[in-house]
Amino acid sequence: MPTREELAKNRWLAPIAHRFLSPELWRFTRRSVPRGVALGLFSGFIVPFGQIFLAAFLAMPARANVPLAALVTFVTNPFTLPVWLVVANRVGRGLLRIDAATGGAAQEELASGRWRSFGWFMETAGVTALGFIVLAVLLGASGYLISMLVWRFIVSRRWTRRPWRATRVRARLSRPE
Repeated sequence: MPTREELAKNRWLAPIAHRFLSPELWRFTRRSVPRGVALGLFSGFIVPFGQIFLAAFLAMPARANVPLAALVTFVTNPFTLPVWLVVANRVGRGLLRIDAATGGAAQEELASGRWRSFGWFMETAGVTALGFIVLAVLLGASGYLISMLVWRFIVSRRWTRRPWRATRVRARLSRPE
């Protein structure tokens, strides 16, 4: 993962470096972390290549955490891509119900000699693409909610474990009533 200084020296980012390297985009806050997770998951599923750059550029107007958005895109990597392809295909098939709904003229056109070799590819690719779009939206939204809840849990846990709070609770419990 490149640092802020390395990104500042990149000639391709020079025109937008003043906006991209803003310190608020690199801090971990309760609002920027869920936004970064959501944008990273969305970018990871919506674009097969260049998803890190898409996540970083989407993070700017959304004021999301840039490093986290870029890191979360690795949920789709060459090792997990076959699994996600199968999941996206099944999601797309479940939404479209192509096997049951296709009939009439469309089926006859696919069965003719012109599209026979290409029809199965278009059917599978279209269904899988729809599945990836649905996964991008659903996983982005659920990633936002889950990271927001995890952030709140961590902060509340730290708050209750503070030393002054513990002594205050002990003082209350030891007081005779």
